[in-house]
Amino acid sequence: MAESRRYALQGFFGPGRDEMVSHTPHAAYLGMRVIEIGAGFAICKLPYREEIIGDPQRRVVFGGAITTLLDHASGIAVACALEELIPVATIDLRIDYLRAATPGLDLFGRSECYRVTRNVAFARAIAWDRDPADPFASAMGAFMLGANRSGVPFSRDGEGGGAPA
Repeated sequence: MAESRRYALQGFFGPGRDEMVSHTPHAAYLGMRVIEIGAGFAICKLPYREEIIGDPQRRVVFGGAITTLLDHASGIAVACALEELIPVATIDLRIDYLRAATPGLDLFGRSECYRVTRNVAFARAIAWDRDPADPFASAMGAFMLGANRSGVPFSRDGEGGGAPA
């Protein structure tokens, strides 16, 4: 029987915890929440608020907030796919806006890390408002592994604390 794969953030798998947002000031400022994480995936929520409206007439959310939602979910998905806890940084993120998000609704993003190489990981994501089967945006991203050697925001046991990389 083959051994089960171990993940560096395995202690966080399951329902989201506040630590998964608190280390990213922009995501924390937007009120983002991590709904669930697991082996190579993350689901995040961006609550609808007046401060993130980009089009006052239509009351739709600003595209930059949607970018942050998908980038954050993707970065967490990558971190959740790693066996060793190392810093992750976005190299490239392409977002396709399929339609406007429905005004007044909270937004959700789900990302999956589908490939990890020695230096780069790859993720794909969708964002939705009512139903994940009807996304309003999709994304593809590349993430540098080991980008900032000064430290990481979590330890292997799922506790915060900036353990050295």
